[in-house]
Amino acid sequence: MTSMSSTGRTAGRTNIQKATLAVGAVFLLVGVLGFIPGITSNYESLGFAGHGSEALLLGIFQVSILHNIVHLLFGIAGIAMAGSAAQSRNYLIGGGAIYLVLWLYGLLIGQDSAANFVPVNTADNWLHFVLGVAMIGLGVALSRGTSRAGRTTA
Repeated sequence: MTSMSSTGRTAGRTNIQKATLAVGAVFLLVGVLGFIPGITSNYESLGFAGHGSEALLLGIFQVSILHNIVHLLFGIAGIAMAGSAAQSRNYLIGGGAIYLVLWLYGLLIGQDSAANFVPVNTADNWLHFVLGVAMIGLGVALSRGTSRAGRTTA
């Protein structure tokens, strides 16, 4: 049985659920920040998609409207999947795998090619690698000792 905190939220979240909630919240925040001029430099050149968008989140990471929407959706998915340990594990490991595929994709395509539709630059590529490894690591490490139902095993 989970206990309720004074704010009405359940206090019985597992560590993997807390990590998933945090990762989802960060993606949601990054998606919002990508739409804020000043935090995103060259905001006036923010395109819907494609390598032509010269907008840079924090002056480093190339973004577009599509890229920001992907971050928002990934964040919403993380927050939604933090409801159970099994879904949290799936989000972290599956999402980490997606980010590793995106890292490889970014390395293989030309940054000025039509295939760079998200868009990504070198900084994005290496961030995707770090995110992929970190998410898979969290998913594996924090799911040890938990059953599929999300309870700690004896």
